[in-house]
Amino acid sequence: MLRTEKIQAVDYIRGQFQRMSSAVFVDYAGLTVQHVSKLRDNLREKGVEYKVLKNKLVKYALKDESFVDSLGKFALRGMTAVAFSFEEPSAAARVLKDYRKENDKLKIKGGLLDGQLLDSRAVEDQLATLPSKDEARSHLLATMNAPAQTLLRLLNVPARDFVGVMAAKQRKDEGE
Repeated sequence: MLRTEKIQAVDYIRGQFQRMSSAVFVDYAGLTVQHVSKLRDNLREKGVEYKVLKNKLVKYALKDESFVDSLGKFALRGMTAVAFSFEEPSAAARVLKDYRKENDKLKIKGGLLDGQLLDSRAVEDQLATLPSKDEARSHLLATMNAPAQTLLRLLNVPARDFVGVMAAKQRKDEGE
């Protein structure tokens, strides 16, 4: 790789890490081309970008970040690919976790979320289980609607009770 190509690659990698909401580092050793193609298709459906990157170029692109040394110790060793999530932070982790159920040769090395390093267990147990944006919105709306619905029910109780009393009086008057 020529020096100019390396500079362009480092700029590209730096840009990806600046744009991402989360990134998951994986070891794809042992996967066939068909398996990797299927994985890429699954990731692409969820809006996740999957790139095989050179460890040294990633380290150089992230040299100004405080976590680069820690990242280099556990995630930037051996064959490394990175799945970048730009919209939903949990999208890449969720797809990779599901894919690992089918093919255990894929190994999750770790992840990044808002500048915080996550080990492989945290990626699978925490990041992959985060609700999607739509799920989070629906939970928020349900939480916001609950007090209003309760208030409406409470406001209707006196009117309902009054109607019940009037109906009982009418039945009593008709019975006499």
